[in-house]
Amino acid sequence: MRILSSQKIQDACYTLIQQACTSIAPNCITAMQKASAIEENKSAKFALNILLQNAALAEKNKLPICQDTGFAIFFIQIGRDVYIQGNLEQAIQTAVRQAYHDFYFRKSICDPITRINTTDNTPANIHIEFTEGNNVEIIFMPKGFGSENMSKLFMLTPAQGVEGILNAIVQTVQDAGSNPCPPIIVGVGIGGTFDSAPLLAKKALLREVGSRHTREDIQKLEMEARTRINALHIGAQGFGGNTTALAVHIEVAPTHIAGLPVAINIQCHCMRIAKTVI
Repeated sequence: MRILSSQKIQDACYTLIQQACTSIAPNCITAMQKASAIEENKSAKFALNILLQNAALAEKNKLPICQDTGFAIFFIQIGRDVYIQGNLEQAIQTAVRQAYHDFYFRKSICDPITRINTTDNTPANIHIEFTEGNNVEIIFMPKGFGSENMSKLFMLTPAQGVEGILNAIVQTVQDAGSNPCPPIIVGVGIGGTFDSAPLLAKKALLREVGSRHTREDIQKLEMEARTRINALHIGAQGFGGNTTALAVHIEVAPTHIAGLPVAINIQCHCMRIAKTVI
């Protein structure tokens, strides 16, 4: 049994927060560069290049890529042979509180009714899973709400099938328009229940941009959804062009015979994810 101090997790989370808020994932940068290279719409190409310049400056100067430094979301996998000494949740919340203060990141979390700000960007959302081994994997995602607000959940009937799923995905992106700062990454969760499908969609966003699902039928669904989305020609920042979505990532889970939940979680071009293993 390995003993791991909650302080080590707190320190790791603190570092991940700065890293994620000031840099776009390299695979997302590559996807935007490829999109710019093939873009024929001058306005959209200009927008893509500005986004890339902004990302480079933010990383160089360790400044936020976007003023919306997001809702702090953590995905943590804990090995069964690890004993965490101390309060894990308290350590993570402390890391958020300190990092958002020290790096002058915007504190955006408030009461949903009174709208009174918590003043320190807590509480963070923490998702914990147990796995084999004696390591702890931490993934941090600061989720901006320009894109989060454009996300949707559909409770389809089984009869609507694959075409119903595709229609739900495309309609969500069409309704969003330029609001989520395209080019976007679309996370889709299919199956499960009313509450689990959205989490599945968010987990889909953790994959490398443009990676494919292991199942061939899901791969085809991802590619078809992306093709239909890009045919909308919303384009970078809404200027039109070839690339509205850099990728569509789909994750699936078994569901009830009477249901077909489909959750679509939109991610803006700022794919901010940082990961470490302790």
